[in-house]
Amino acid sequence: MTTMSVPVDGDLERPPLTGGEAGAVLTRLYDASARSLHRYLSRRLDPATADDLVAETFLVAWRTRDKYRPELGTARGWLFGIATNLLRGHRRSELRGLRALAREHAAAEVGEAADAVAVRRAHAASLTGTLAAALARLRQDDRDVLLLVAWGGLNSTEVAEALGIPAATARTRLHRARHAVRPHLPDQHEENDHA
Repeated sequence: MTTMSVPVDGDLERPPLTGGEAGAVLTRLYDASARSLHRYLSRRLDPATADDLVAETFLVAWRTRDKYRPELGTARGWLFGIATNLLRGHRRSELRGLRALAREHAAAEVGEAADAVAVRRAHAASLTGTLAAALARLRQDDRDVLLLVAWGGLNSTEVAEALGIPAATARTRLHRARHAVRPHLPDQHEENDHA
């Protein structure tokens, strides 16, 4: 009977993930790949969500280890593929959340408040729903750039680096996203009238 030994570092490129050593091999793959996976995911999501998706990547890898075929690709490529699929699922959930937020705030606009504070709160709530709907309608690439600038505080050069795209492409996507969202923002004169 032949016993399989845990691969040395060079053998982590295309290790077998079946048999009794699979757990040890996946542990070594985690040690070798978790940081680069996290870097990739945190460029596309917030770090806490990236943490969760790295962990989920290895859970999926464990559950589907019998489907990994070393002859078809490296373990690193397989792991990044799992992470990308999880990211897509997360983004679909994010999009559904934005759409739900838009519907929720649209439904909340039914009644009108009597005093000025309540009117301002209702106005802010209606803007949240309107903006969520506008964000949900954006192309994913444009939404990514806009949210990296608006929520992440990155400039277009930093966005380009984070997404691995040319700076000119980042600026174009940002311009297109702002142009699409701007009609849903309150006019500055209108804001001053309510103050």
